[in-house]
Amino acid sequence: MKRKVHRIEKAGSIQNLKLIEEELSDPGNTEFTIEVKAIGLNFADVFALTGLYSATPSGSFIPGLEYSGIIVKSGKNTRKFKKGDRIIGVTRFGAYATHLNIDQKYIYRLPDKWSFEEGAGFIAQSLTAYYALVPLGNIKKNDTVLIHSAAGGVGLYANRIAKKYNAFTIGSVGDATKIPLLKKEGYDEVIVRRRDFFDELQKKLNGRHLTLILECIGGQIFRDSYRSLSPMGRMVVYGSANFTPSESSPNFIKLAYNYLRRPFIDPLSMISENKSVMGFNLIWLWEKAEEFSEMIDKIKALNLKPPHIGRIFSFEDAIEALNFFKTGKSTGKIVLKIKKSAL
Repeated sequence: MKRKVHRIEKAGSIQNLKLIEEELSDPGNTEFTIEVKAIGLNFADVFALTGLYSATPSGSFIPGLEYSGIIVKSGKNTRKFKKGDRIIGVTRFGAYATHLNIDQKYIYRLPDKWSFEEGAGFIAQSLTAYYALVPLGNIKKNDTVLIHSAAGGVGLYANRIAKKYNAFTIGSVGDATKIPLLKKEGYDEVIVRRRDFFDELQKKLNGRHLTLILECIGGQIFRDSYRSLSPMGRMVVYGSANFTPSESSPNFIKLAYNYLRRPFIDPLSMISENKSVMGFNLIWLWEKAEEFSEMIDKIKALNLKPPHIGRIFSFEDAIEALNFFKTGKSTGKIVLKIKKSAL
């Protein structure tokens, strides 16, 4: 089968991503061939393409972690799905493609009323939010939760999940234009991140104990957030947006400056203050397919709404979509849509 893919020969610059045509082999015994309809963008894509992601392949690779589509071929030992089924799935890179082969344990049924675009924006965001809040954050009823990048795909799902626990949620954003979306989503308070962030956070807390933080910014925001955390509180770190390249390739002088000024926390002070900091990288769950699927089932049981899709780009415009995505101006999920004429 012929397919089109966005491939980069070596990580370094988003501009080196090329749209090419190549052969796709028949699916393996436990694999399905998927005709991809939509692809979800993630910060991991940007960091992988620029060589700043620890899990980046060393040579040529196709970026992309999640997608939606239709099954067009089945391996000999497949079950549960059949040709024509609408599915959503995850892959450890390789999603920027019109077709792909994927093992059956990494695909799930697309909800009947959801679009392909909504399906492509569900797994990575909801799973990141759930993993941070529940297994790691140990969220409890009526907790007070601070969620950074609150208008992004993870931030919106984190609020929806936290509200299942009747949590008081405070969202932080970098742009005041995102406030109406957060109010519509049910955030109790919103902070626009500025130099007075710490003081503004104290006002929003209004005497409440800050018990859980989802942190993905880094730098001074990390410091101020940790400083505000109450005894027995947990901070869960799943990213560091201040390392996002502003151009298509990294500015290593700026990166080195941010790296040398990154926050440090003394373990002895953590003990005396009774605070916890945890970090995770969702891609390492790839090797634990059973645990992965169990969490997806628990997320489905929460009956969450489909993801908020902030903007849709055509498959051919992947570079434009990635450059827009890393500006931080987007809300919700950014998706690449594949038309039938893509091949």
